[in-house]
Amino acid sequence: MTTPEAGYDHIGGCPMHPESSVVPLSGPRFHTDPHRLYEEMRSAHGPVVAVELAGGIPAWLVIGYRELHQVTSDPDLFPRNVALWNQWPNIPPDWPLLPMVGQPMPSIYFTAGAEHRRHVAMVEPALESIDPFELRSTCEDLADRMIDVFCGRGEAELVSEFAEPLPVLALARLMGFSDEEAPELAWAMKTLADGGAQAQAAYQRFTELAHGRVHRERERPGRNMITAMIEFPEPFTDEEYGYDVQAVLAAGHLTTADWLINSLGLMLTEERFAVAFGGGRRSVDQAMNEALWEDAPNQILAGRWASRDTRLADKVIRAGDMLLLGLGAANGDPHVRAHLGDGADLVHAGNSAHFAFSHGEYRCPFPAQQIAEIIARTGIEVLLDRLPDIDLAVPPHNLVRRPSPFLRGMSSLPVNFTPVRAVGGIQ
Repeated sequence: MTTPEAGYDHIGGCPMHPESSVVPLSGPRFHTDPHRLYEEMRSAHGPVVAVELAGGIPAWLVIGYRELHQVTSDPDLFPRNVALWNQWPNIPPDWPLLPMVGQPMPSIYFTAGAEHRRHVAMVEPALESIDPFELRSTCEDLADRMIDVFCGRGEAELVSEFAEPLPVLALARLMGFSDEEAPELAWAMKTLADGGAQAQAAYQRFTELAHGRVHRERERPGRNMITAMIEFPEPFTDEEYGYDVQAVLAAGHLTTADWLINSLGLMLTEERFAVAFGGGRRSVDQAMNEALWEDAPNQILAGRWASRDTRLADKVIRAGDMLLLGLGAANGDPHVRAHLGDGADLVHAGNSAHFAFSHGEYRCPFPAQQIAEIIARTGIEVLLDRLPDIDLAVPPHNLVRRPSPFLRGMSSLPVNFTPVRAVGGIQ
């Protein structure tokens, strides 16, 4: 296998020479300039790109809109069955990306076929049991409490002080976790998603928290989503409930936080969204939808595994090969842009044909999409109502992105505003 030293541009994250056939899935351009990077990949390699993960592990990155639709629409040829992976003999137990890729386990996210549908039948009604009006009220209260902490300072760092705590606190309450457990849940999910040295330890702690919550709900049922799962007519094991709780939390926390912060970032850096700061709620809708097209929280999703040898575009895919879903890249495919029309307004206005929630059998369930939208939208609206003159504290080009090719969010979003009084008495 070609090594990075033998012809890769580590700074750019792309091959230095046209003849190089494998792209390392690393490098700062995945966080700083992914759109241009995907354009270069598409030009050099087409809609399906041979990539290399940490440790020299090969995979395919699907960046074409049509090809991604094909993969996500065919669960028989491209199932989400990690047990099929032909690289298992090469994966060390401490591989940092293992929490992101996953292992065979009885979860809605890591089962296939009838077993996957069995989990969906239990999880979706539990998600649907969430009262959207009650959730919005909860998010308004949480947002107000967090804003009260910094509103008198005239400055804040919105990622750590607002966007990341809000979704995990809201989801924790939906599932019966205490507010005190939420920060540790947030740390565990963020650490495992970034794929660093602590990823495995973070995943272990995440598992302990989720499965412990299921055990306590068994002993003392409450009025929350986990209880709704346990009360489903078909029996599941506590292990299965625990893994499904992890799947819902992991899929909902950072992605919602990033949707919120990416939408806010767009509104703070694009002049056409300035009306939002005068109370125009329609601009919030536009910014949130545009963020799903241009700045989707899930940039790359792992993944699908080929059930047999096949072809995808001009590439030969072998049985057991892993296909990474390039959701962000597919949203920028010039073929779909040409069909939708030129310009951001024409592409995004009322159009939800993006891949931000994936597609097909394993797409984000609609009730979960609704929950994420309520949390993100409520957070943005409460923030703008409370701090209408909010503005960036640094030039836009100084904003730093999370160091992960998989999830696209900001590491920080520092802002200034006119100090105001706390509404709840918190100083």
